Amino acid sequence: MSARVLVVWCPDWPVVAALVEAGRPTAAPAAVLHAGAVEVCNGPARAESVRRGQRRRDAQARCPELVLLDANPDRDVRTFEPVLAAVEALRPGVSPMRPGLLAVRAPGRYFGGEESAAAVVAECLVDQGVWDCRVGVADDLFTAEQAARTAEVQGCRVVPPGGSGAFLRGLPVAVLEGDGPAGREAVSLLRRLGLRTLGDLADLPGEAVRQRFGRYGGEVWRRVRGEDPSLVAARTPPPELATEVPFEPPLDSVEAICFSVRTTAERFVTGLAERGLVATEVRVEAEQDGVVASSRAWLHPRHFSSRDLVDRVHWQLQSRATSGLRPGRDAGAMTAPVGLVRFLPETVEPTAAHAEGLWGGSADDQVERGVARVQALVGFDAVRRPVRQGGRSPAARQATVSWGERAVGLRPVERPWPGRVPGPPPVRVFPAPLGAEVVDEGGRAVAVTDRGVVTAEPSRFRLAATSASATGSATARPAQLPWQPVAAWAGPWPVDESWWDGGAAPGPSARFQVVGVDGRAWLLVCGSAGWRVEAGYD
Repeated sequence: MSARVLVVWCPDWPVVAALVEAGRPTAAPAAVLHAGAVEVCNGPARAESVRRGQRRRDAQARCPELVLLDANPDRDVRTFEPVLAAVEALRPGVSPMRPGLLAVRAPGRYFGGEESAAAVVAECLVDQGVWDCRVGVADDLFTAEQAARTAEVQGCRVVPPGGSGAFLRGLPVAVLEGDGPAGREAVSLLRRLGLRTLGDLADLPGEAVRQRFGRYGGEVWRRVRGEDPSLVAARTPPPELATEVPFEPPLDSVEAICFSVRTTAERFVTGLAERGLVATEVRVEAEQDGVVASSRAWLHPRHFSSRDLVDRVHWQLQSRATSGLRPGRDAGAMTAPVGLVRFLPETVEPTAAHAEGLWGGSADDQVERGVARVQALVGFDAVRRPVRQGGRSPAARQATVSWGERAVGLRPVERPWPGRVPGPPPVRVFPAPLGAEVVDEGGRAVAVTDRGVVTAEPSRFRLAATSASATGSATARPAQLPWQPVAAWAGPWPVDESWWDGGAAPGPSARFQVVGVDGRAWLLVCGSAGWRVEAGYD
């Protein structure tokens, strides 16, 4: 008889990982968002009628105290690695299916039976801090996964040998939604056809299922009939690439710590190079009194050298927000001495992917090295790069992130964004909109009605003048520039945004493109605060 399969399922793992990383209680109602919609939500959120696929507003309307978290697949994989290692210590040959789900060949009689083995695995995961874990055992991978999904918290569901078909036939078709978009599409189609259980699908002719449901439907049909036993592909345990340096006695100066970690940083980079790897993301941890007091993942636009790692240690420990430096002139004084610094590679890539070109490095490499030197002087967060995101106004479509950091939590660009001004984009976007006036031929102020209709055709406009104050900052003077006739204009593009949270420009507004007789073009917005200049096209 072929080996049995044991599957461990940790429900809602992206939510659990995000809450742990954010330092929030795991019992709080929470949801992970992707592209403004709920991707995963936990049990407390589902109890308040929050469901996958809901938009942010709808989810918050059903559960005002809902904790909203950004999706981060790298974080999910990273936090699931200790779970894989814990199970691997009990039974080698673990197969990670996705974060929150793993499979391994059932230990059998080694632990006194399958139920006893499942209890040992559950106890091991609880010791790791994973309270909600469920175990399923069956003849094949698909059946074991479905058995785990029907088990109780920290419990086990064992499908007897040869009983996979009978077990699967009674399950509702909704269990296929866990297979991602393909499963959700198949569930929608099955329900429209009046098929409620997997047994209803298995009773159909195989050729008809393949023609109507495609490859995925044919695989499910064979699984339910017991004709496609899925095998467990064991992973190769990753090599131990982490490097750490203990300090005895512990050090209470940032400069002394950075001096002491140089050799360890070189050993870390050399150990990766011996395996043909380089690190593009490294987590730096610092322990105080045996507890991790500072932990942060750092990204590099190219790959880390030993000097880069020492710089990151310096920035991380010098930040009062992460390591709690005492206020005062001594920036190297810590609230508690550091007893250990650890480097953990989060993302590694082949060295060949970052090798120098035949004729030397490119201009981009020189820019990256120059920016890294500037960061070492002024601080990591002081050097930022612009990124584009979705939005209606030019200012809303701009964002900045620290150089070397991955941009997360941005609004998707590909959405329609009704009310967005068409291209070309303006050249200058003012940090704070300037005041303006727009009048018709009779000198009356032009406005926009609630229905988005212009009260009169713009004839003249003038902008607020700006000048440099004594401190060097640009401030708007009450005086206005001379009136200028309107040579051409386009619009309005009405929008009604930020009315629910009292933003900078709440309520309805409308944007106009206005060209003066001097040939300069401006982007003006008419709202509750009057006319303002958001950007210029010159």
